[in-house]
Amino acid sequence: MIAPSRPVIIGHRGASGYRPEHSASAYRLAFALGADFVEPDLVVSSDGVLVLRHENDITETTDVASRPEFAGRRTVRMVDGERHDGWFTEDFTWAELATLHCRERLPELRAASATYNNTERLLCLADLIQIINECSLDAGRALGMVAEIKHSTYFAERGFIMEDLLREQLAGWSGGGTLVVESFELGVLERLRASGLEARYVYLLDKTGIAEDERPEHGGSGTPYAEMATPAGLRALAGRVHGISLSRAYLVAAGGRELVEAAHALGLDVFTWTLRPENRFLAPAARSSEDPAEFGDWRTEFAQIIRTGVDGIFVDHPDLGRLAREHARAGISAVLA
Repeated sequence: MIAPSRPVIIGHRGASGYRPEHSASAYRLAFALGADFVEPDLVVSSDGVLVLRHENDITETTDVASRPEFAGRRTVRMVDGERHDGWFTEDFTWAELATLHCRERLPELRAASATYNNTERLLCLADLIQIINECSLDAGRALGMVAEIKHSTYFAERGFIMEDLLREQLAGWSGGGTLVVESFELGVLERLRASGLEARYVYLLDKTGIAEDERPEHGGSGTPYAEMATPAGLRALAGRVHGISLSRAYLVAAGGRELVEAAHALGLDVFTWTLRPENRFLAPAARSSEDPAEFGDWRTEFAQIIRTGVDGIFVDHPDLGRLAREHARAGISAVLA
């Protein structure tokens, strides 16, 4: 088990319900609101620096589109089979990226967070390690990181070996808190584990689709994510990774508890992503209105997910995750009723 407290609260890209994701204030606020871990997404600059962005396409999440000196770098890329028209981290040096500012990714839902647009610069992995070390000292406890490697196959085809970059750029990690490495691609996790990097390795499983390194054109077997979230698929993962991280869609459907129990029986930790209170992200029965930005009955949905026995929950609002966990510990069946 990853920690004695279950489920651990993981600040998804920081406290991204309150501040633009991957900003310094989002990470610091996540810990202030009770997160045990924070989760950075890792992409790469042209000079090999691991940058904290949800995607390598930074068109909507930074102020790059307003910067005339970078206008000529707009381009079209196919990233894991999807067409993107915009600006991409791999076309900028880290020094250039560090001049850009964070912007709210969901301004139509999170207007309050959008008021912080353009106030903080982009971060790299070294910046976050420093923040975690400082927050651990302030909190008097070891805080952890769940680092997600993005688009490993895509970047490898462009000469960036993400597992090598991660090993090199973890300098400064104190080792006091737990390091978890996750990816939607199993191969990069297995290579990192074989390299001897001390971490917990977690395979991300979406409800639909297929991992990029599972596609036959990249040498994979063509196995969809959904097949890995079956008894046979879980048995195939046992011993290769320490855990799985499931889309919440698995756990709000019938059989969610049984899936978690099956994984636990094989020694696998189970995380789930992403618990959010807005109507847009809730199951239809939990929505309070047609307004996608309004908070729905997140209390019931969070409770349902926690009662499956998961070991960790990714949340955009760590205070809500902590409150749900505290009530669940107290044995209250109707969480926050």
